[in-house]
Formats: sequence, C-alpha cells, structure tokens
Amino acid sequence: MATESAIAISGPWTHRTVSANGTRFHVASIGDGPLVLLLHGFPEFWWTWRTQLVSLAAAGYRAVAADLRGYGGSDKPPRGYDLITAAADAAGLIRALGEANAAVVGHDWGGLVAWTLASYFPKSARRLAVVSMAHPLQLRTALAGSPLRITRSLSGAPPSGAAKRGGYPLAFQLPLFPERLLVRDSAALVGSILSSWSAPGWPDEETARVYQRAMRIPPVAHTSLEYPRWFVRSAFRPDGLRYARHMRSPIAVPTLHLHGTLDPCVPPQTARGAGRYVEAPYRWKIIDGAGHFPHEERPELFDAELLGWLADPEPDR
Repeated sequence: MATESAIAISGPWTHRTVSANGTRFHVASIGDGPLVLLLHGFPEFWWTWRTQLVSLAAAGYRAVAADLRGYGGSDKPPRGYDLITAAADAAGLIRALGEANAAVVGHDWGGLVAWTLASYFPKSARRLAVVSMAHPLQLRTALAGSPLRITRSLSGAPPSGAAKRGGYPLAFQLPLFPERLLVRDSAALVGSILSSWSAPGWPDEETARVYQRAMRIPPVAHTSLEYPRWFVRSAFRPDGLRYARHMRSPIAVPTLHLHGTLDPCVPPQTARGAGRYVEAPYRWKIIDGAGHFPHEERPELFDAELLGWLADPEPDR
C-alpha cells in the first residue's frame, strides 16, 4: 500500500494544493506566462506531463499539471466522477490559479474532460488540445466494440486481417473485482496496461513502477474506475442523455487533436473526424511511431506539435 508521498516527485516544478469546486487538488507547476492546464488520463497522474512541464515553461508558459479528483494527491470523494463535474473541477482550477481562461491539454480521460470543459464552460478554455481520445459522442458509438474483459484489451495479436480491439470502458463495470486486479501483485496490471497500449519499447521498468505505486494509493484503484463506470452506466439514464445532447453543441475554441499512429486503446480511426464537433479552427495531427501515450513515448515530436500550435496566431491548418 502506497501513500500520497509517492506522487510528490521532485523536479524543477513546485508542488501545491489548490481548492476548487469544493475539492482539493494536487498540482505541479512551473514557469510564468499564459496558463496551460494539463489533465492526465488512466492509469496515470500528473507526472505523465513531466516533459511538457519543462518544455512549456521554457517556451514562456505557466504550465500546471493537476491530479484529477480520485487520483494522486487530490481529494478522493465517493462521488463526482461524471464528466460534467470533472469539467467544473477544471474550470474551478483555472479560476483558483488566478486566470480567467487557459489552454487546456487533456490526455485519455483528461481529454474527455477537456472536450466537456470546452462545451460546458467555453469561457474557461482559450485553446483546447486533446490527446489520444475521441470526442465523447464518438467514444459512445465505439463502446459496442469495447472488450468486456481488460485482458482482451491488452497484448496479444489479433486474428489475421482483424484490427486489434482496444479500449476498456466495458471492462471495468463489474464492482470490486477490477479494483482488486489493479492492485494485485504490486499493481502489475498497471505495467501491463502501459506496455500494451504503447508502441514497443515503452515504458521502462522504473517508469512503470512510478505508476504502479500511484495506483496503490488508497482508494485510487476504485475512484479512477468511477469515470468509465459513469460514462457507460449513464448512457441511457437522464443525466447521460442530457450530457449527450449538450455535447452535440459545436466546440467554439481552437482545437488541436493529437493521436499516435499505433494506439490500440483508442485507435486513430475512432478519433478521426472529431472536427465535425468543432466550429472553431481544428487541427488533426498524427504522431508517428507512438501508441496511446505519445507525449511520453515520442516527447520531441509531441512537444513540437503542441508548442507550434500554441504559438500559431492562426491555428487553422
């Protein structure tokens, strides 16, 4: 069993706690300038942005990487894991950091939070960058092809001529059992998830151990799964139907959509075409040779795309 000190990793950044939307959030921040808020996905925490924190600060931005509620050093309440509340968390964080808006960068479930923020709280997002995640309405459509067991979304060659089936929202719907899998054998499953959803060669053993320790902080194994549980279970409930209706409204902020060519978790063909939900300038870019974690697997290519887009006064290409 790990403690929250496991995520207080030292570096050129500063750790602090910020209160927003009635919840305390752990953040790591560095730099001065326009705010860039970085939102992680599953099964990670703020540290996934360690390279981007440094590169953004060097480029003249104030970079802040937050632990989502239920993760890392942030509060882990029993409720609040719907995407609307998560987006309100992000909007509240931006205000608590003293800014009216920010460029918001979200990976995986952090990407879903970013999409939702831009729809529900459009004045909070100056620009939007979504990494390795489809628009929420696209992901709902893709759920039918999501495997029912997490082991089927991990490594293993698909049948000849068939696409590898990725994703995991349906795999975590059972109560209690997935949590036990995540922490069993020092959270070995976390390492399997990372390696299976990435291109060959990532992560190294120490990187995997960092994420395994973070998953063993009570009750992260449970609270991290509450996001996909809400997403699936709300699909035919009034709250989920209202959410889907609202998300049909076009995104009105410039959007960068980055995706790894080798992503088996959310394949590029699942995410491609999200521009139809964006009425502002929209840019789709592929990171060659990267899987589901392009900002960690190919950080030089990723940072070049992100920094170039942030600096572009006319981001419509």
